[in-house]
Amino acid sequence: MSTVREKMVDVMQLSGLRPGTQDIYLRAVGGLSEYYQRGPSGLDREEVQMYVLHLIRERGQAHSTTNSVVSGLRFFYQKVLGRSDVEVWIPRRREAQRLPEVLSYEELEQLFAACRKVRDRALLMTTYAAGLRVSEVTALQVSDIDSRRMQIRVREGKGQKERYTVLTEALVQELRAYWRVARPQPWLFPGPSGKTPLTKDAASEVFTRAKARARIEKKCGIHVLRHCFATHLLEQGVPLTTIQVLLGHRSLKSTARYARLRTKMVDEKHSLLERVKECGGKKAATVSR
Repeated sequence: MSTVREKMVDVMQLSGLRPGTQDIYLRAVGGLSEYYQRGPSGLDREEVQMYVLHLIRERGQAHSTTNSVVSGLRFFYQKVLGRSDVEVWIPRRREAQRLPEVLSYEELEQLFAACRKVRDRALLMTTYAAGLRVSEVTALQVSDIDSRRMQIRVREGKGQKERYTVLTEALVQELRAYWRVARPQPWLFPGPSGKTPLTKDAASEVFTRAKARARIEKKCGIHVLRHCFATHLLEQGVPLTTIQVLLGHRSLKSTARYARLRTKMVDEKHSLLERVKECGGKKAATVSR
């Protein structure tokens, strides 16, 4: 399997797959090989499909997880081995559309105040103020912070697309305070060794600990800070198209869902009952005359 594995790694790298996707695909093929206790190259279409059925029926694996396994197996047989006879599939299922949680300004203040390290506070504030994914904030380098143009360069965007997002004066001050204490280089948020960036798991743990100390009971992870960024900008009147660019969304549909999270879309000046009372009062005054 080592030779086949090496070939698969080579093909995945040539295909430009992200490291996270490569890991998922390798685990998918490894799981198949472990299930049959033999190399995956000699398996036929029916055997591979029965393995997928096993994941769904016996292991009760989530549809989204199984779908990732199927994608990995397809890639292995079609791209790596060049076998068109193995066609793996999984029935499409419409996923329930759940709106993400959003923290209030008060909860965000409590979250940041609950950070015990200057680095942790700067990490969470950067994630929120710039609308970053956890993979993006951990990949930031000091040189990506452009205080002259008030922009942050995002190198590790989804789909390997670079973009720029907003850098506010408040965040600049926070990052400068962090710099005076830690002097990070080259990574803005380095790991324990200082030679590699902080891992995504470590950054998520920073959020989890701060959330617990702040006694925030909403079920959410560090990605909620990105949701807060988009929702709060929308509430302040920033156009969806602008938010789309800042978030790095390919489709406006991905950004449009934040319109359903706004709490300030309708206020007292739009009150329907007030309108009814107003019109009713004018009619009554006309009749009394």
